Amino acid sequence: MPDFRVLPSVDQMLTSPEGLALIEDHGRLAVVTAVRAGLEIAREKIRSGEDGAALAAELPQRLSDALAAAARTALRPLLNLTGTVLHTNLGRAILAEEAVRAAAAAMAHPLALEFDLDGGGRGQRDDHLRGLLCELTGAEDATIVNNNAAAVLIALNTLADGREAIVSRGELIEIGGAFRMPDIMARAGAKLVEIGTTNRTHPRDYEGAIGPQTGVILKVHTSNYRIEGFTAEVPAPRLAEIARTAGVPLLNDLGSGSLVDLSTFGLRREPTVAEAVAEGADLVTFSGDKLLGGPQAGFVVGRRDLIAAINRNPLKRAIRLDKIRIAALEATLKLYRDPDRLKERLPTLRFLTRSEAEIATQAARLAPTIDAMLKPHGYSASSCACRSQVGSGALPVDTIPSAGLRLTGAGGDAPERLSAALRALPVPVVGHIRDGALILDLRCLESDAALIEALAAL
Repeated sequence: MPDFRVLPSVDQMLTSPEGLALIEDHGRLAVVTAVRAGLEIAREKIRSGEDGAALAAELPQRLSDALAAAARTALRPLLNLTGTVLHTNLGRAILAEEAVRAAAAAMAHPLALEFDLDGGGRGQRDDHLRGLLCELTGAEDATIVNNNAAAVLIALNTLADGREAIVSRGELIEIGGAFRMPDIMARAGAKLVEIGTTNRTHPRDYEGAIGPQTGVILKVHTSNYRIEGFTAEVPAPRLAEIARTAGVPLLNDLGSGSLVDLSTFGLRREPTVAEAVAEGADLVTFSGDKLLGGPQAGFVVGRRDLIAAINRNPLKRAIRLDKIRIAALEATLKLYRDPDRLKERLPTLRFLTRSEAEIATQAARLAPTIDAMLKPHGYSASSCACRSQVGSGALPVDTIPSAGLRLTGAGGDAPERLSAALRALPVPVVGHIRDGALILDLRCLESDAALIEALAAL
């Protein structure tokens, strides 16, 4: 007959020094639930023949481990060593220190979000960003929503609800999570009019499609893929001319959207927002958490009358930004006023522009230390060359020379086992598997100590 008397009661466990310490850390309700579950597991093990006294002795530590695991959030900081700088699954852009401080202040204090400090009346939350956006893009006006998909949605809904939206077949893109441009257009109430072919669209295609029911011409920057070879597209200035002649607004969706010419930093050139505005687009939409390097947001800049119409749309309130992101965006946008120091102050640009030589030196420096740390676990580390990418749909066919650590072990599943072990660390380390090894691309690792401390928990 199993003897359960060796196990403490719930009350005995709760009033013990260990139990009181757990209550102090996790709260009484959580501890009571954990104690009951732990005792039931222990009873089942006693029924199976395990030593009850040993189980009783282990119970406090098992409860502590279970409660700590339950309290630990999966939304915790990690080391992005995947080689993808703007990794959608890892939160995209890392904010600048200025943006982090501004967001923290917004969280900790009341602030004049929609309050006019000069006049004492109601203000507009967009006002905190409108002037900066107009200054940096050359647009007449600007408005802000919670991401670029929302920016496109509200712009289309405002301009073409129940009307036609003309777009080239080669620009009917699909973005992350099987989210397709035609689906956004349908939700916006616009009637899709496809023109041209996948690889070639001409001015006559747009001109022939414009009619009394046309609400907007939509141009979509194919930021997450490229069509090469026998291709043709209508340049933005020519498309703006066609739209202007027909009296139809042109909406240019840049997707990632950059406020600076990336080619000045050695990267492939992407169209900037200011260029899109200057080329004649009536509205331009772009993201905040990609190449711009800020928090998630969607921007619409362009003609004052069209921005006013968007702001009157009831959808605007449903997709507006909160005070925390507005504060972080304001701080991020202000960094662009000082282009000479932008690369040093904006993490996204700093990561993208790190030289291959600098990263290779870091890899060579770290390799012996990491190899010594992994040896007891049956793995080895060596420095290697690799290639990074921008990510989040930006510059899709371009890779950047980089360097990292190549981690190997015995057995065909060694990379998968090690990858799982590194993901389970208190500070997870995320790399990518290639050619039978786990590669840790060091492009986004600015501190050697951060990796060494994370791996010490193995």
